[in-house]
Amino acid sequence: MNQGRPFVYADARLKCDGVDVAELAEQFGTPLYVYSANQIAERAGLFQTAFAGVSHTVCYAVKANSSLAILKMLAAQGCGFDIVSGGELARVLAAGGRDVASRVVFSGVGKTAAEMDEALDAEILQFNVESEPELELLAARAAAKGKRARIALRVNPDVSAETHPYISTGLSAHKFGIGIKLARAVYTRAAAMPSIETTGVSVHIGSQIRQVEPFAEALAKTLALVAELRSDGHQIRYVDAGGGLGIEYADKDFDAAEQVAHYAAALKSALGSMDVHLLLEPGRFLVGQAGALITRVLYRKQNGDKKFVIVDAGMNDLIRPALYQAHHEIVPVVTREGSLDEEADIVGPVCESGDFFARARTLPVSEDGDLLAVLDAGAYGLSLSSNYNTRLRPAEVLVESTGARLVRRRETYEELFAPEMP
Repeated sequence: MNQGRPFVYADARLKCDGVDVAELAEQFGTPLYVYSANQIAERAGLFQTAFAGVSHTVCYAVKANSSLAILKMLAAQGCGFDIVSGGELARVLAAGGRDVASRVVFSGVGKTAAEMDEALDAEILQFNVESEPELELLAARAAAKGKRARIALRVNPDVSAETHPYISTGLSAHKFGIGIKLARAVYTRAAAMPSIETTGVSVHIGSQIRQVEPFAEALAKTLALVAELRSDGHQIRYVDAGGGLGIEYADKDFDAAEQVAHYAAALKSALGSMDVHLLLEPGRFLVGQAGALITRVLYRKQNGDKKFVIVDAGMNDLIRPALYQAHHEIVPVVTREGSLDEEADIVGPVCESGDFFARARTLPVSEDGDLLAVLDAGAYGLSLSSNYNTRLRPAEVLVESTGARLVRRRETYEELFAPEMP
């Protein structure tokens, strides 16, 4: 099993599931994202095993990494999908076919009428509705199509999650969901709409949460609401427990199986004997440690006592350090015997002072042309990337049991300019 990091050294060279990373960089260029298919499948399998005694569906959070190749692999493994846009719905259908729509839940606070129409036509499993105006629009769109939209209200349980404030979503101060104390009245209103079917309740308290207690607390509050709703006559079948289970970016010995087991035990304890179908939405946990961003050293410079290692990847390729002050381990792709360490900032070429991957990081001394790997970059890497500074986004390589294959080629300037009309 490969539940830790799939990037390990052999003969002083970094390998991904046995494939030489330096050779991939030479073949496909840099910056380059490299993913382990084996680990993504294993991580999905951990959830399926841990919840084997519970009626459930693992709905991968597409926003973490929306690579068609990864979506296709997870669909074949029986996963469903948590989407937050019409574009993500299109990706899921392109990767898994129309049949996978029955395992899709649509979250997000700003669904448009066009997106609702696309999801209604696809006959997705459930809309996770986040406001009363959204409910009214969805009811109107479903009525216009002669359909009934299956909904869960996303309730805000006012549970605090110890995570970055930008990715905490479960407090009343956040834009997400409907206050749990108001939900019962909204369900009564929804049930009176002929084009709406109240089938579930949804909750999601944030991302990169490493303690399981907040998940159990949020689920317990949600299940108490389910009991009330059933007493009101609502046929609640699904409870969407959301996602957000975190990984350890700096812990090389992180035990993924143990973490999932603790998470499952906490949710099962909260669930008790209640008969519901549980929807789980892991994202980062499946793909985060399966990926690395490979970058090449362009230059070294020193301003006074401050040393800088300038690489060819930038904040447009991986924005997490700049946006979230996130820590990513950075390692040489090829090590040198007897190499000394130094403290330096690892920075990119983008014209922003916030364009950095690490500050005051102690690493082996590198030379121009050396390759570095930014680890644990499989989640919110390319999916948050941009073309800022008119930079072409990286290519992506998926390492499978049959070897490595290019799953997204590097963009061209012609493709970048194509939508523009000078």
